[in-house]
Amino acid sequence: QVQLVESGGGLVEAGGSLRLSCAASGSGFRVAGMSWYRQAPGKRRELVATISQLGGASYGSAARGRFTISRDNDKNTVYVQMDSLIAEDTAVYYCNADIIFKDGEGNKSYWGTGTQVTVYS
Repeated sequence: QVQLVESGGGLVEAGGSLRLSCAASGSGFRVAGMSWYRQAPGKRRELVATISQLGGASYGSAARGRFTISRDNDKNTVYVQMDSLIAEDTAVYYCNADIIFKDGEGNKSYWGTGTQVTVYS
């Protein structure tokens, strides 16, 4: 069974930084693409950033230039470093991972339960 566990959310003053982590636990799989999404109250879930297994990254418009996504393939973990935070970054941040099972059982997309980020000014 695959689980994604996020950590690193919290309360931060505008202009500050946070680093979120998401680890995929379990066995019998490898992790392909990993992504961060966020959902603010009353808004649709939006892409923050995504990174391929080889490290190619792309960003949503709100994150570009302020956030940096990275990953550690040995730990099946994805990170997002968030700098210059603004109130509009307040949201629940979700991790997503494309899991490929090694026993020929195909692939599946998994979501974490989310971690709250609140930016105050």
